This record gives sequence, C-alpha cells and structure tokens, in this order.
Amino acid sequence: MEKVAIVTGATSGIGYETCLSLARDGFYTFATVRDVKKAEKILQIAKKENLKIEIIELDVDDEKSISTAIQKILSKKQQIDVLVNNAGWGLFGSVEDVPLKNFRAQFETNFFGIISIIQKVAPVMRKQKSGVIVNISSVAGRIGFPGSPAYISSKFALEGLSESLRYELGQFGVKVVIIEPGVIKTNFFSSMKIAEPKPDSPYKEITEKVIMGVKMMAELGTPPSEVATTILKAIKEKDPKPRYIVGNDAQMFLEAKRAKTDTEFENYLKKELFPS
Repeated sequence: MEKVAIVTGATSGIGYETCLSLARDGFYTFATVRDVKKAEKILQIAKKENLKIEIIELDVDDEKSISTAIQKILSKKQQIDVLVNNAGWGLFGSVEDVPLKNFRAQFETNFFGIISIIQKVAPVMRKQKSGVIVNISSVAGRIGFPGSPAYISSKFALEGLSESLRYELGQFGVKVVIIEPGVIKTNFFSSMKIAEPKPDSPYKEITEKVIMGVKMMAELGTPPSEVATTILKAIKEKDPKPRYIVGNDAQMFLEAKRAKTDTEFENYLKKELFPS
C-alpha cells in the first residue's frame, strides 16, 4: 500500500530535499508551502522524474490554514504515515535587544505551529496504530550560545516536546524522531532576521561575531540532501533512535558536551566562538 508523507517548509533547503528523497523512495508526498508560487522548482523536478509530489498551501502560523490542508490531504488519501515538521526561521539578537513580540513570533512558527500540526495529525496516526513524526530540531536544541537565544530557546522547547511525545504516542505505535543538524549549506542563515540592537547595546559586538561566524560555517556546511537521507533512514528503521545528529560540526560539539562538565564545555565553547 502506498505510504503518504507530509513535509512542511518544502520550497527550499531541508524541506525541499526531503520531499524529493521521500518521493523517490515511493512515498506520495505532500509538499506544504506558504506560497504556492515558490513551488515551481520542485514541481518541475517531480514532473521530470515522474514523482508523486503534490503541493499544498499551509501556513504553520495559521491554525485555519493547517486544518484546511490536513483535511484536503485526508480527503484524498485517508491516511498519513509520515509527518516531517521542517518549517521554521531564525532570529539573531541578544535577549535584551530582541523585543518580546519577536520572541513570541519565533516561538509561534518554530514551536506552537508544530504543536498545532501534531494535534491534527496525531489522532490519525493513533487510529492507524502507525506513523512517524519527524521534528527538525538543531544542534542548537541542545547547546545554547550567544547571539540567537530566541531561535535556540524554540529548539530547546521542541526537544522537550518531542521527548514527551515519544511516551504519549509510542504506546499507540506512533514513533517520534528528532533530527539535529549542525550548520547546513542552505539560505537559512543568510535569510535569518536580525533584531536591530539598541544604540548603546553592550551585545552588538558579540552578536555580530556570532552572525559572521555562522555565515562562514554555512558556506562549508553539510548539504541539505544529507539531512534528507538521514530522515529517510530514520523513517524506514523498525525502531528509530530518539535523535539523529547530522553534520561533523554537530557531532563534534555534542561529543564535547558529553565528555566535559558544564563549566568545561562553556569554556571550550567560548574558545571556539571567540578565538583570541
């Protein structure tokens, strides 16, 4: 029986590559996007390779949009086997420089939007007694650093949500997987929003250093296709692991965190972020 997958944020980067990877493996893939006009590239490839990819409009910040999209999918396919929660964005700026409304906007997309989708999809998977929910987190979901606390906090929250869901949904045969990429070679970092620092902000220099460092790392980052390959591998495993790390940089930082005390790791990270 043909399996059905939903991928959010499918116009570029990880979402785009994941849609192609799933469709090439035989999944009927619903690529969800906020703006269907931006889906031409993926549609061209789908047509060329005869892939079963269907574009669905879905804005993760809009509960009505989510409900409408899921209803369309279920009316057509009556099942959902895989949900990849990929849609998200990032925000640079210190805690003091980022207005509270911007913090809330960051969480609205990266956290509450995912909860809203899961609340619509989980009942379907429970009834099926099967399904895999893949939440795209980040190495920043387990390691805090300066310069983007709004983004990092949203990913830490997603990690906790995912761990809780593994217990809640696992008893019904539904699997929950966390993907933790390091710096990926996409336009994600170049398109991150930057909070305007206050004129006398003491964090201006540290934030600029982080922005510059991350953008330099992105040029040599892991290709998004590698993340897509990892997602497909996790989905197809009988007993997927709770977490999958993607990228040598993520592996390096997380291994260092495991091997060191909190204070030792903090000092290590300071040297990595701000070499003298």
